[in-house]
Amino acid sequence: METADFLQTLDREGRLLAAAAEVAGTDAKVPTCPEWQVRDLLRHTGAVHRWAAGIVAGGHTAPRPFGDLPDLDGAELVTWYRDSHRRLVEILAAAPSDVACWTFHPAPCPSPLAFWTRRQAHETTVHRYDAESARGGVPSPVARDFAVDGIDELLRGFHARSRSRVRTQEPRVLRVRALATDADTGTGTGTGDVWTVHLSAEPPVTAREGSGAAEAELAGPADQLYLALWNRVPMPGVTGDVSLAALWRETSAI
Repeated sequence: METADFLQTLDREGRLLAAAAEVAGTDAKVPTCPEWQVRDLLRHTGAVHRWAAGIVAGGHTAPRPFGDLPDLDGAELVTWYRDSHRRLVEILAAAPSDVACWTFHPAPCPSPLAFWTRRQAHETTVHRYDAESARGGVPSPVARDFAVDGIDELLRGFHARSRSRVRTQEPRVLRVRALATDADTGTGTGTGDVWTVHLSAEPPVTAREGSGAAEAELAGPADQLYLALWNRVPMPGVTGDVSLAALWRETSAI
């Protein structure tokens, strides 16, 4: 996917998030994040938007602290979130393609601008799903190509960092497979987009390939697998050693 595609997705997903939050109300529980109400979701996501926008706009080459969360609620908080999202989209759209700034994980990306646009598109999509879970009804779809990219970012970006807690005492191998079409419900077919995750006492090492034996496979339609790996929905399919699926569920939170 191109940076312009991620920017378009970010723009759409943030608008959907705000609309869902407005309907749900800021005191609504968020089923996908049981410790949160919608107000927590808006404050968190809006603060992340402002943090990312500040890094890009300021050309900061080192980490920056998060700002204070707003002391707002209700309609004022929804408006604050919309403003935070709009400013982020505008800053990313106006930034030069060669802007130099800090990034924070090693997922393959052609530039810092591409990194932040991609990261914020996925951040917003996952939290849009949270907002829609609070609202109820049918959630907005996640496009297959975007979901596959998000799985790659999660496995080869976030969980390549030293912070990842997905570890095992002895070497283990986990396969992750986004099936070839979202209509396909089988597992272990040899089709689709595949990752092999090597687990050990060190951070996971993930390759975008499916060769060699694996002790367990997590598989399903890309959109459902994407949300499941972010622990928003149940894992669509597990074969082999189910303890590795449990390990993911228990230790993979970002």
